[in-house]
Amino acid sequence: MPVPQDSPSRISRRTFVLGSATAGAAVGTLPLARSAHAAGNDLIRVGLVGCGGRGTGAAAQAMRADPGVRLVAMADVFASRVATRRNALNAQHPDQMAVDDDHCFVGVDAYKQVVEASDVVLIANAAKFHPIQMVTALEAGKHVFVEKPHAIDPAGIRQAARACELAKQQNLGVLSGLHSRFQANIRETVRRIHDGQIGQIVAIEENFLRAPYGNTRRSPEMTELENQYANQYRFSWLCGDDVTQSLVHNLDRATWALGETPPLRCHGLGGRSGAQNLLGDVFDHHSVVYHYANGVRLYAHCRTSLNCYNEYSSIIMGTQGIAWPMAGRITGQHAWEHEGAVPNPHQAEQTEFFASIRAGKPLHCGDYMTRSTLVAIMGQLSCYSGQQITWEAAEASDYSLPPAVEDCTWDMDPPTQPDENGVYPVCAVPGFTTNI
Repeated sequence: MPVPQDSPSRISRRTFVLGSATAGAAVGTLPLARSAHAAGNDLIRVGLVGCGGRGTGAAAQAMRADPGVRLVAMADVFASRVATRRNALNAQHPDQMAVDDDHCFVGVDAYKQVVEASDVVLIANAAKFHPIQMVTALEAGKHVFVEKPHAIDPAGIRQAARACELAKQQNLGVLSGLHSRFQANIRETVRRIHDGQIGQIVAIEENFLRAPYGNTRRSPEMTELENQYANQYRFSWLCGDDVTQSLVHNLDRATWALGETPPLRCHGLGGRSGAQNLLGDVFDHHSVVYHYANGVRLYAHCRTSLNCYNEYSSIIMGTQGIAWPMAGRITGQHAWEHEGAVPNPHQAEQTEFFASIRAGKPLHCGDYMTRSTLVAIMGQLSCYSGQQITWEAAEASDYSLPPAVEDCTWDMDPPTQPDENGVYPVCAVPGFTTNI
């Protein structure tokens, strides 16, 4: 991620020099009608909210998915990201880039202009804002891709679930960033699990153990709020912390293997272990145990620490064998291994999504994306509070991580501040924090 050298509070989209665009067509010349979604030769206007690495990657994959895609609008809280990523995408896809200077938007509310300009909206910014941006796009009749996590608290996922129901009623596409659902070897492994190839599932182990997220260097002119936006994965009020942000991938695979059955309850633990990860207020380790009605237990772990053992795995244990979905392998009585190439799942999901829009039968991932996200959220709440959390309580809760989305402005004080040594207080204290 490029170092942000500017601030939307100081630089407007009209005064910032965004660089030259090699746009294939001006936004004003693109068709506005919904018929673009069904006719193979029509253009589909795509807008991007969040110009970090994942958002820019999704935009490039959307353009590769369908030659009729035109990227027409981009938004971020930092003007430098819009400029840098627009130039990079222009170099990669000059015939499909149609983002002129007037459609480069900067600020917390910039997503609204992107929604207005687009037929399909790609949302990949700080997860705190995903639910409201998703609602805004769907209420405007636009198809949406929403990167994970789809919310960071119970109130947010309830809002997202209502938006997904609206999408069903209006035949609008909703694509989830939980890309394992589109990865060929994982799809085949889960199909075989459902067919009984490992017998009955008895336990699942999920691991997402790695080094910390990288830091975006703070330039002298940046405010504290801008620094936190630039390092969103280090602040719980923006990302929801690592169970929700990262382990959600593992929890989605486990929930899929279990036939979309949610857990009855969970208990978790977590904390921050040392000085190596003090930029931010998030925990650097979590473990959550989920209990299911059939007696299965899911043991899920994530960690972001230096100089430690790393593993990214899903291990599903059955009465007749063990499945390793990420490797496309089953051991035991009915051993099997996936053969052939595995296409990039990020590309595969965009390709299937735009093909479904063209066919007039848009994909709808709303049910599993909200279910799996709530599984992650209840685990995070348990780690923060130190309490057992039931599925029923998580579903009924209206708790939200402060501040409220509508109170997030470029004039506000961030909800956490560093001390005189630059150290942020930990975001929660298990046993004392109340969140449900």
